Amino acid sequence: MSKTNLAYILLILTTIFWSGNFIVGKAATIYDIPPFSLNFYRWLFAGIILLPFTFKEIILKKNYIKENIGLFIILGITSITVFNSIVYYSLYFTQVITGVLMISTIPVWIILISSLLKIEKTNIYQIFGILLSLIGVIAIVTKSDLKVIKGLEFNKGDLSIIIAMFSWAIFSTLLKKKKLEVSQITLLQVVIIFGLIFLTPIYIIELLLGNYIVLEKPFFLTLAYVVIFPGLLSFLFWIKGISVIGANRSGIFLHLMPIFGSIFAILIFKEKIMLYHLIGAMFIIFGIRISNIKKI
Repeated sequence: MSKTNLAYILLILTTIFWSGNFIVGKAATIYDIPPFSLNFYRWLFAGIILLPFTFKEIILKKNYIKENIGLFIILGITSITVFNSIVYYSLYFTQVITGVLMISTIPVWIILISSLLKIEKTNIYQIFGILLSLIGVIAIVTKSDLKVIKGLEFNKGDLSIIIAMFSWAIFSTLLKKKKLEVSQITLLQVVIIFGLIFLTPIYIIELLLGNYIVLEKPFFLTLAYVVIFPGLLSFLFWIKGISVIGANRSGIFLHLMPIFGSIFAILIFKEKIMLYHLIGAMFIIFGIRISNIKKI
């Protein structure tokens, strides 16, 4: 099997696991599992599992890690601290379908951020695609109702997802910007370490506010899934996919998430696809398609 085909398979599995993460995240809200605590334990246990396989390289490359500590901190904050926490938090207030639709716009924002950071030049098609995708996001956030804009009555879960999608776009773009001299598994370990450093104070604040985890079956099942599949496997698969075919082409696979996520949400939570979902999806799809047209 060629490296490219392997990357395609890994990226498809990544989108399935991440779509499942939204489903499990929504289930966590039903059992009142605090979002930041769930994310904290997800990455704490993922880091512990990885440590026996990575500590030797971390020690060997400690000087390199120190030299690039700023980059690793940003990677940790954008992926571990912000993105995953916000996704779990937002699902307390919004539908799974809404979440996965908005997350599917990340490839477009990767293009925008790549241009702003001068990693890649942006052409007219990409600018037009960004605008169309933005309209799609606005349609979903406002539920295609002008009264929402006038009354500023936005769903805070929808607004939170916007923060999450930009955070992941920054993470993916920075991965593309510099070829890192550590293995993919060690990169994940280092990102987890720095992400947990900044996530820990947020976790403590959540505890101080009286949001405790009940150590029962729902929590253990939820934790097992988020640690193994969207945690370890998806991140390793995503990093591998980007290393083989690049951030822009890898980002296209995120378009599968609305399909998988919507199917799961309809079957499990009986969610319904609303008209504003379809309108938003139409603009997002056109935006993504146009943004990937090569300038002639």
